[in-house]
Amino acid sequence: MLGKSPAWQDPGGACSGYLVEAGDRRVLLDCGNGVFAKLRLACDFAAVDAVVVSHLHADHFIDLVPFAYALGLAPGAGSAARRPALYAPPGAGETLRRVTGAWGSPELVEEAFELHEYDAGEVLDLGPLQVSFREVPHFILTHAVRMRDERGSFTFGADCGPNEAIVELARETDLLMLEATVAQAAAADGERGHLTAGEAGEHARRAGARRLVLTHRSADLDEARAREEAQRTFGAPVEVAHEGAAYVV
Repeated sequence: MLGKSPAWQDPGGACSGYLVEAGDRRVLLDCGNGVFAKLRLACDFAAVDAVVVSHLHADHFIDLVPFAYALGLAPGAGSAARRPALYAPPGAGETLRRVTGAWGSPELVEEAFELHEYDAGEVLDLGPLQVSFREVPHFILTHAVRMRDERGSFTFGADCGPNEAIVELARETDLLMLEATVAQAAAADGERGHLTAGEAGEHARRAGARRLVLTHRSADLDEARAREEAQRTFGAPVEVAHEGAAYVV
């Protein structure tokens, strides 16, 4: 785990970013604020085969900018024979061009990566990994992501309010990472784009997930209380995400 913070980083931390390794393949799931520096501590950035982005909020994609600069300008990187694949939601190309176009480099990310805009019904074949998506309710178009190989499956709920889609996508998954951004449901009245810890546990129980990790949480929130609330609704032990943690499925 490279980063688990919500829209603002914990001290010394990073926002959404998860490095998935299967065989000789490395896939980066989300690339939010601070993630690229954490990636460099974990592996050679040029060895990443693909990046998958769940949605186009800055805390899930903005470090594609330093990643792109490194692929093009770092010593030796510019001569690489291939560009990593970048799988992002519809509209990603336009969004990225607008962001980097603000300083006159609209093609920066697309020149560094091979951009593909996926849809919710698509299944990606990434070496041993099969990657599928399901749209979940958030403030913009957002997709939960499931990755599986012959050994097991990992499901990432992205950012989402209460919904049935993640329950269906995560059915019997070995490892489920769900956000628990808000401390109380009352704090998220109106349009719901986030879960509480208790709601995360309930969704994981209904999905039949074998293991639950709470993520997308600020270090300012009470970790022990979140774990207790999620365990009560999940009915089994629950982990709270920490940067640098590794999970095997």
